[in-house]
Amino acid sequence: MAADFSRPGSLYGAVDLGARKQALDAQARREAEGPGATPDVIEATAATFNTDVVERSLSVPVIVEATVPRAEQVQPFSRVMEKLAAEAAGAWLLARVDVETNPELAQALRMRTIPTVYLAVQGQLMPLFEGPLPEAQLRQALNQVFEQLGVELAAPAPTEEQEEEAEYVDPDLQAADEAMEKGDLDAATAAFERLLARSPGDEAAKIGLAGVGLLRRTQDLDAADVMRRASADPADVDANIQAADLETLDGKVDDAFERLVAVVRRTSGADRDKARRHLLSLFEALPTDDPAVSKARRSLANALF
Repeated sequence: MAADFSRPGSLYGAVDLGARKQALDAQARREAEGPGATPDVIEATAATFNTDVVERSLSVPVIVEATVPRAEQVQPFSRVMEKLAAEAAGAWLLARVDVETNPELAQALRMRTIPTVYLAVQGQLMPLFEGPLPEAQLRQALNQVFEQLGVELAAPAPTEEQEEEAEYVDPDLQAADEAMEKGDLDAATAAFERLLARSPGDEAAKIGLAGVGLLRRTQDLDAADVMRRASADPADVDANIQAADLETLDGKVDDAFERLVAVVRRTSGADRDKARRHLLSLFEALPTDDPAVSKARRSLANALF
């Protein structure tokens, strides 16, 4: 089973996982809807809570800030929440509940203080923390939550200068692609790592390095034997991880992701964490907005919580 190195200038690095037409279609729909299509803050009420929070959480995580907006002591915290929601660019949504005007929600949420922050995911609501946190602690708290789900807080929107810089092809990225065309995994790895050392958030380098790792892990595997062992013993974590690698390399990313989510569901402890971490590593082989990744993140959240 071999990767396709025939596509020149590919930003997908080591593995050609196809054009990912669904991802492009989804991106086109978002661009057509415009920046106002997904509000940064949802003002939820008792009457709209099910629609605004519970139903939305089936497709994207929702952070619920239950508070009294007119209270001056919580307003700085609310502004930071809005800032982080804007930076997230749709990776998660912020829903604010005014418990002063919706006392029945305060009672239902069993609140003891304002603000109280909750996470809604896959239709389930769970408390995160109480009281206003400084921005640094708030970022850390949310990062810990989203790390479990494999969701990274988005960086602020790029400036015009950053967009102009993105138009040129980075020399290390070009060197990596050239190395991949020659099948030189070591040179490709070195080039991707140089790029990540300079730009830790570069998605093309992350995808490329993940692809190189995928090739290294699978190049000596007997595909038929791996798939036989994985099918014969669903509890064999290592066999199922190898099978997921082979499926990803073959472009069957939905199958690979579903396989590892199933392992997460049926295991616990170190085995469960091993499968979860490997699934998150496979996400890095695809663009962050790929529909297959979004679908798998939701399934992982459901399996974890």
